[in-house]
Amino acid sequence: MMKYFFAICITVLFFNYSVFSQEKTTTHKVEKGETIREIAKKYKVTPYDIYQLNPDAQSGLKPNSVLLIPKSGGKQKAMFQRKSTAKTILHEVAPKETLYGIEKKYGVSDAALKQANPFLEKDGLQIGQTLIIPNGIEQKNTTPLQTKVLYHDVLAKETKYSIAKKYGISIKELEKKNPEIVSNLPIGYKLIIKGNAPKAAKTVAVVDAKKQIVKATPEKVAASVHYLNYAVKPKETLYSLSKMAAMTQEELIILNPALSQGVEEGMILKVPANGRILPESKKEYAVIAKQSNNRKKLVLLLPFNISKIEGDTVNSTAMRLKKDKFLNMTLDFYAGALVAIDSAKQLGLAIDVNIFDSQETKNTSNIAAIIKENNLENSDAIIGPFYQNNVEKTAELLSLNQVPVISPLSKDTGNSFSNMLETIPTTTVVKNAMFDFMRARNGNIIAVVDKKKESVIAYIKENHTDVKFSTLLPNGGVSAENLKSLFVKDKINYVVMETGNTGMIKATIATMISSMAIYKVQLVILEPNETLDTDEISFVNLTKLKLTYPSVTRENESPEALVFEKEFKKKNKIYPSAFATRGFDITFDTMMRLSQDKKYQETIDSTATEQVDNKFEFYKKEAGGYINKGVYILYYDTDLTIKEAN
Repeated sequence: MMKYFFAICITVLFFNYSVFSQEKTTTHKVEKGETIREIAKKYKVTPYDIYQLNPDAQSGLKPNSVLLIPKSGGKQKAMFQRKSTAKTILHEVAPKETLYGIEKKYGVSDAALKQANPFLEKDGLQIGQTLIIPNGIEQKNTTPLQTKVLYHDVLAKETKYSIAKKYGISIKELEKKNPEIVSNLPIGYKLIIKGNAPKAAKTVAVVDAKKQIVKATPEKVAASVHYLNYAVKPKETLYSLSKMAAMTQEELIILNPALSQGVEEGMILKVPANGRILPESKKEYAVIAKQSNNRKKLVLLLPFNISKIEGDTVNSTAMRLKKDKFLNMTLDFYAGALVAIDSAKQLGLAIDVNIFDSQETKNTSNIAAIIKENNLENSDAIIGPFYQNNVEKTAELLSLNQVPVISPLSKDTGNSFSNMLETIPTTTVVKNAMFDFMRARNGNIIAVVDKKKESVIAYIKENHTDVKFSTLLPNGGVSAENLKSLFVKDKINYVVMETGNTGMIKATIATMISSMAIYKVQLVILEPNETLDTDEISFVNLTKLKLTYPSVTRENESPEALVFEKEFKKKNKIYPSAFATRGFDITFDTMMRLSQDKKYQETIDSTATEQVDNKFEFYKKEAGGYINKGVYILYYDTDLTIKEAN
């Protein structure tokens, strides 16, 4: 009986709403290209009237969406007119406009503008949006409004551009609020996005030329200090950190407010570069030998998707293997892992290995069931799954037990968990490694970048402010005269060339080769460039300029690498692919770390390793988990081979 009563009530409510709507409103189906102003004019109402009934329309009109329109002349319009008043102003957001500029133009506060346009908090400022500008009644009060301070903690891979875009402000406005970031953008730095920080928080520590601590305002800081990031090590205290940074404890806390809650291992602190704290210390590479006979448990979660293969009535297994690249990649990785497991057995490692079919696609897997049915929370380490979403799910399910979950192949970045390890260095890590290499050799770094490569230009400007850009000609070509003017005689002149244009590449190479009699020059690229592999570009010229680039893997012809290659070919009748080698490297490296008399996490905190083609140099991420910074710097040698730069 109650069910029928509920149904009747719903019907009555719907009927009443329909009657109300029919009396006071009508509907309009939006056509492509229509604007609010045109629709308002058509129905003889104001745009403000439409926005009151359709708040979502403020973020833009979608074709075929339906709007409620108040009937002109009725009580509905009169009601909105009383709310609106003649002073209501509408503003359509134009390209390059910012919230700060709009607020300044109309003399309204940030809080008032966002109160009138709630979608700004969620979506930010978008081109083409129509904003309701408050009528200014609140400005009659001569007491200035205290705007709530909005902060943003800088995350890894974020840039000034991405942060400014997120909050709808310009980079210039961001730097004006935070003068300390003009020269660099430290991870973990607390940015002021809006409002003004309390006076106490504005005072920061500055180290002068004599390394004496003085107090300065942010305006002075920009010209006086350069900051570095420092990861807190075990057993470090506020006292020891302040001594290393050549600061008082109070000044260190002002720079890093999180310290007021205590010192924690792994915290990322901002410190002056001319203090005694060095940037994140590089881990020493070492060969790990067996130290423990305690039995350990290793699990591999690999996407064989056997049920799909068995259920495929169209393709035979042989045909599926021929077509399915993902399955081939999985099988190659698995074959390499089996060689690693066999090698570990020969070394006498006490490790039990279990391999499960993760049955995964990009967004689905059988992970939860596997973990529950096989008590994987008792594992010492897990390699896999392959897709990032599934890696994150696995890490989350096992985070309580802090079981290390090692992502073998995913290049994506998403949610981080303290027990998750990303084995493939990110694009930013790879690029930064190249710049670190050039700076370590006191190089003079020059960039020749195609105008179309906007993301590369932004990356260099945001992260490597010491790099000089070579001026391009009006037609976008290389100015040989300008490029030569940037060379210096007492340093290696690294030319970072980023373009796919054959003409630009030839012009850059020609200019550099013609300068070799006077200057030391070396050509650098940040990522693979297919144009360099074409017949139009002389390979000999690339070797003359020792073309240098960062890489996640190397070409290894060491005795150890040849032993692996021989064993793999013996078992599989073919040479190992890159995925097979990676399967060996990750599995063997994990097993050797598990054979220590300490936990897996402790081994990655203390030691970097190198296997056949891959490095494993893990560092803690501020957001949680670990990232691999093991990158090779390779170059074309004059003997026409690719070598690792030392």
